[in-house]
Amino acid sequence: DTYTYGGGGQGDGYGYQTDYPPQDEDARSDATEGHDEDDQMYEGEYQGIPHPDEIKAAQRAARAEARKKARSAGEEEEEQLPEQYENIMEDCGHGRFQWTLFVVLGLALMADGVECFVVGFVLPSAEKDMCLSNADKGMLGLIVFVGMMMGAFVWGGLADKLGRRQCLIYALAINCIFAFLSSFAQGYGFFIFFRLCSGIGIGGSVPIVYTYFSEFLQMDKRGEHLSWLCMFWMFGGLYASFVAWGIIPHYGWGFSIGTEFQFHSWRVFVLVAFLPALAALIGLFFMPESPRYLLEVCRHDEAWMILRQVHDTNWKAKGEPERVFTVSQLKMPQENQEDEFIEIQSETGTAFQRFMVRQVTLVKQVMKNMMSLAGPTMRLNGLFLAIIWFTLAFSYYGLSVWFPDMVKYMQFEEYESKTKVFHREKVERFHFNFTLANQVHKEGEYIHDRFSDMEIKSVKFEDSLFENCYFEDVRSTETFFENCTIKNTVFYNTDLWQEKFIDCRMENTTFLHPKKGCHLNFEEENDVLIYMVSFLGSLAVLPGNIISALFMDKMGRIKMIGGSMLVSAGCTFFLFVCFSPGAVITFQCLFYAASSAAWNGIEVITVELYPANKRATAFGVLNGICKLAAIISTFIFSKFVGITRIIPIILSFAALVCGGLLAMKLPETREAILQ
Repeated sequence: DTYTYGGGGQGDGYGYQTDYPPQDEDARSDATEGHDEDDQMYEGEYQGIPHPDEIKAAQRAARAEARKKARSAGEEEEEQLPEQYENIMEDCGHGRFQWTLFVVLGLALMADGVECFVVGFVLPSAEKDMCLSNADKGMLGLIVFVGMMMGAFVWGGLADKLGRRQCLIYALAINCIFAFLSSFAQGYGFFIFFRLCSGIGIGGSVPIVYTYFSEFLQMDKRGEHLSWLCMFWMFGGLYASFVAWGIIPHYGWGFSIGTEFQFHSWRVFVLVAFLPALAALIGLFFMPESPRYLLEVCRHDEAWMILRQVHDTNWKAKGEPERVFTVSQLKMPQENQEDEFIEIQSETGTAFQRFMVRQVTLVKQVMKNMMSLAGPTMRLNGLFLAIIWFTLAFSYYGLSVWFPDMVKYMQFEEYESKTKVFHREKVERFHFNFTLANQVHKEGEYIHDRFSDMEIKSVKFEDSLFENCYFEDVRSTETFFENCTIKNTVFYNTDLWQEKFIDCRMENTTFLHPKKGCHLNFEEENDVLIYMVSFLGSLAVLPGNIISALFMDKMGRIKMIGGSMLVSAGCTFFLFVCFSPGAVITFQCLFYAASSAAWNGIEVITVELYPANKRATAFGVLNGICKLAAIISTFIFSKFVGITRIIPIILSFAALVCGGLLAMKLPETREAILQ
């Protein structure tokens, strides 16, 4: 189970290093001419600062001593592979390659953040464009999380069998295709199906991105740089908020083909929203597969070439191209006999039979890998992680829905408190050509009146009489006629149609060229405050991300998760004293800032607790549990808006406290080597 590289192609090894032949003394590079290596001194030596190479050598010596003790205690020799891989990543260094991969995977994570906001921003417009009922609106809001939950389970499991890069390419491609199609879907059925498929695609980004990136990081860089990577989810929220703010209110940014095909501004936003996923998809074609995955599936030659590519890319960028990748042997896990038997089966029979054997086998392997997460060695930590993921997601996503809905409800209450009420007014032969807004007219009489070229917003006529009246070019929003009598009246080119008249009696009433369907006053309905709340909430994550990145390796993962969740619980408790939209927005920002460190910590420790052959699977299962908590909490919290704030606050507070205290039971992994 050891493969040797080097030796100029001689012996039993692979001759990958023949382009680095030994050089004679007279053939040295001009860059080293005139320098005596024995006389060179590290500039920090004068101050007693150890050289970085000395630090790495000491760390390796300590790990070798621990490994020696483990072998003497009877531990299997297979544990040498993680040690060797860590040493190789230290030799490769952290440089241009990791930063390039950081940007590409960050765009994939940014696409996940955008996906969580898209439906929330387009729903006020789409519900009118597609005439959605309350049940349809609720389903559309939840369907994205359902798709992301399914995608997390599927892609996480496949990434351990097919590869991190390959599965992430498939997932992002599915997201891009169906996000593009959803922007053109005219019916509710097609739109919700395309958003479901889009969610299934992007659901694989989070479990694969963290697994993929962590396997290119050395131990002392892992916590910090995975935390920096989390900032791209914040960038996704900022991007979605900013683009929605700039596009959706402009109703004229679109086109129509007859009356059957409409492409309004919210569809333009859906089209623009999938650009981060497209950019990440293109970038992934230039990135290699994870060598740690390749070693697990015994593709040792490819892994060696990629590790050498990482080494050469980093050291050339640092101005040291003469450094040689000196690894000659790679420790490998033993090949599974079951996999060999499956390979033999997959090479027999017809093409269709071989295809079916491979697919059935793949499903069985993924399911077996998922079931192994409940094994004795991983069961307890897995249960703790599942509870922490669930409690954190339950509070975060539930309050993410509750905050903007609560702000809108407070605005509505304030607006409703200013409603003007008119009793028994009688208006004859009057021309209404101005806006009527926020009014209630009771038992009024309108005779020979003309209503033309006007807007009627949030107006209600109760028990009123309209006789010999004429309505022309009238646009209405939240306007209703209840228990009214309408005689000898004409409605020409208006959106006043059957659903606007409740228990009304009509005599000799005519509707000419009515505007059927649902219509929307975009300037009023898409209030900038909706986008401002989301923008500020996303921006508030920045301080928490910076703090967690700087202190993740100093404080440790456990203290970061537990402390962040307990502080977040304190922020939710103060929501009891919020009685204005400004106060709710302030504590929303504080909650997001405090909880971001917990998200970073739980994602880092999830990567570090599981071995390479189960890492993406475990992350996918836990992320799927996270999305399940999001579905449950958004459904529950939305039901209490306008009824009571006590239950959402108590539920969030209790969940965060339980999760924060339970996090203290997890093992600390900041000095652990990826297994």
